[in-house]
Amino acid sequence: MAKKQKQKTFQDALAYLRSHAFDVQPVAGIANRVQVCKHGCGAILDRGINGETVYVTRPGCMVGGEIAVIVDHGYQKFLQTRRGEIPATADHLHALHKFAEEMYEAAGTVSLYNESLGTVSDLYLYDRLKGREAAPPSAGH
Repeated sequence: MAKKQKQKTFQDALAYLRSHAFDVQPVAGIANRVQVCKHGCGAILDRGINGETVYVTRPGCMVGGEIAVIVDHGYQKFLQTRRGEIPATADHLHALHKFAEEMYEAAGTVSLYNESLGTVSDLYLYDRLKGREAAPPSAGH
């Protein structure tokens, strides 16, 4: 059975993050929104309607000052930003996993079982499946 964590307020989460060596910077022009970085990874948080912590941008590796999303092409994971993709290394994925677990602890959010096993991709684009959806069913099968 999943361990139930007490949801922390946004202010509690910020205090926790600052006390655990996270770099917490306000996002320009948006009240309560902060970018949090550590281990070469980042996420953007905001204060929810009831004072809870909500993710504006999920945890991701920082690439060229942007928070990258993980794209799984079936044979390799990539870090994707607006500027393009780079191959994700084991070091990237380990750092992201560590960062995400610390973020879940700070915010008091639930760490799901599949996330605790390893890195979960944001997007799955398996090339071996391209075009299959358009192929008509073969006769006799």
